[in-house]
Amino acid sequence: MQWEVVIGLETHAQLATRSKIFSGAATRFGAEPNTQACPLDLALPGTLPVMNRAAAECAIRFGLAVGAEIAPRSVFARKNYFYPDLPKGYQISQYELPVVVGGSLDVVWEEGGETRHKTVQLTRAHLEEDAGKSLHEDFHGMTGIDLNRAGTPLLEIVTEPDMRSAREAVAYARTLHALVVWLGICDGNMQEGSFRCDANVSVRPLGQTELGTRSEIKNLNSFRFLERAIDFEVRRQIERIEDGGRVVQETRLYDPDRDETRSMRSKEDAHDYRYFPDPDLPTLVIEPAWIAAVAASLPELPVAMRARLMRDHGLGEYDAAVLTGSRDVAQYFDAVLAALGAAGPASAKLAANWVSSDLAAAVNRDGIGFADCPVKPEQLAALVARIADGTISGKIGKEIFATVYAAKDTAADAGVIDRIIDEQGLRQISDPSELERIVDEVLAANPKSVEEFRAGKDKAFNALIGQAMKATRGKANPQQVSDLLRRKLAL
Repeated sequence: MQWEVVIGLETHAQLATRSKIFSGAATRFGAEPNTQACPLDLALPGTLPVMNRAAAECAIRFGLAVGAEIAPRSVFARKNYFYPDLPKGYQISQYELPVVVGGSLDVVWEEGGETRHKTVQLTRAHLEEDAGKSLHEDFHGMTGIDLNRAGTPLLEIVTEPDMRSAREAVAYARTLHALVVWLGICDGNMQEGSFRCDANVSVRPLGQTELGTRSEIKNLNSFRFLERAIDFEVRRQIERIEDGGRVVQETRLYDPDRDETRSMRSKEDAHDYRYFPDPDLPTLVIEPAWIAAVAASLPELPVAMRARLMRDHGLGEYDAAVLTGSRDVAQYFDAVLAALGAAGPASAKLAANWVSSDLAAAVNRDGIGFADCPVKPEQLAALVARIADGTISGKIGKEIFATVYAAKDTAADAGVIDRIIDEQGLRQISDPSELERIVDEVLAANPKSVEEFRAGKDKAFNALIGQAMKATRGKANPQQVSDLLRRKLAL
């Protein structure tokens, strides 16, 4: 039997506010346990929650960015369950009236050598508080409770069951991660738990419209774990059904050491949480003027920049998606384009290749951001311009890039590129008579390769090009060398 996979994601993005959603306690990561928990977070009698306006503004920013409806009135509810790190015995969340309704996210990724595109529909995004954390290590067989996270503001972003593979789900999660960081509403640090996903996974016979029974995999805090957990769960469910069993609705955890999901508890439905409006919090009212002010403060969004790069600079959809994958990369590339000026699509494409390959590899290797890259946008633009106009070859360009990167000079001196070219005599040899002399010498010195090429061995031609480049220390124009060789070998 052929099966269709159905996936929906619920993502918790920790909002980048200095204080908690209903108290004035700090939200800094890494503090000593229980040093950032005030009486409200501890659920001491007589304390009352007060809404953090900055958290609501983060939700509005997100809603506008995904084309959602911003609810003029939304209500906070009590989600009742009992766990040691939830001192009130309930979590303040939103249920029937969330702050963000609907919206969608355009996702672009590469799979199997092809550029894929999908629009994932969002159901809602609602504000809620985080719970504390149970600590099970170094407590002599006991469990410790750290309430520093209790009350940290979260935006839970829920999709429709639109995704059909683990790769699709990861592409969506990466796009969402990039967007919340781009908007400045979340730092996106997955290791610290600032961005974590729950995956709802089910399978159904191909062609069936009714959804299968789903399992929810909780708290996946890396894209690699998200993909592996979904792939395992899909295999598990298909094998269970094909063996005559049935999938039960439950919550599962992913064990990365054993690369498997395992049952955690039976999956609750909404009625199990006994939601009801929180009597201590008034209705959240969002006036049109507030929405308009937030809209005016939004930066250019990834989708808009992607369209601009394709329209104005001739980049392909995948290149544009990679360059808008993070705001740091996008801002760096925009600065390169500005320094290139009126350069055409060929230069823009060349710059895109440099930013997404050599430059990205260097900063990832050193664990730094694009903003801290030693090669400034103006310098990369000057390097690209010299490759594009034939002053230097791509190979020489890589050597100059490595030199400038290693110097770690913080000055944005674009002139350093031309100085290195002149001081080290790196200008590309493009003079036809000079290149013809070199090619004649290479042909005379390599009669065996000439004979092999004329016998139909294409590798011999590449060997001859290599010899010509070696003779000029990589400074010969490779296209001119290739054209000359073909012309002379055809005689």
